[in-house]
Amino acid sequence: MKRLHEKYQGHITLLARLVLGAVLIVAGGLKAFVPAEAASAVAAYKILPTPLAHIAGYALPWLEIAIGLLLIIGISVRMSAIVSGTIMLLFIGAISSVWARGILIDCGCFGGGGEIDPTKAAEVHRAYAIEIARDVGLALSALYLYFFPYGLFSVEKLANTGKEI
Repeated sequence: MKRLHEKYQGHITLLARLVLGAVLIVAGGLKAFVPAEAASAVAAYKILPTPLAHIAGYALPWLEIAIGLLLIIGISVRMSAIVSGTIMLLFIGAISSVWARGILIDCGCFGGGGEIDPTKAAEVHRAYAIEIARDVGLALSALYLYFFPYGLFSVEKLANTGKEI
């Protein structure tokens, strides 16, 4: 198994970078140009005071885009993995929090957000489970990238080894 991992580690790292980076870019891109909607989505979690939630809602999409770009290009992969993994853990905690408190909202992960009609409680709870599972997978990808940051087509790998990509 170890030899198999050594053989394909560069490919796995590339795949993890591309998937995590693409998810962050898409999620951030869908929210970046509708900042009021993103701010409202963060406020709907009722975790942060409203002014702080709005600041987070305005800043978060741009952070997601920046980290996603760094991952895809392959620059500062370990640092980007730490930040993206932390973001995923925060998302998991926030979704778990609203679920535990019985609040019914659209997570706003890919735009939108806000409260949902109570008659759709079963659908929302299923969505929470799927969103948490997705974010756990992305957090595990970030953890993998922390330990194995150098993969194929990485600018950072090129700079550190001096070899061709």
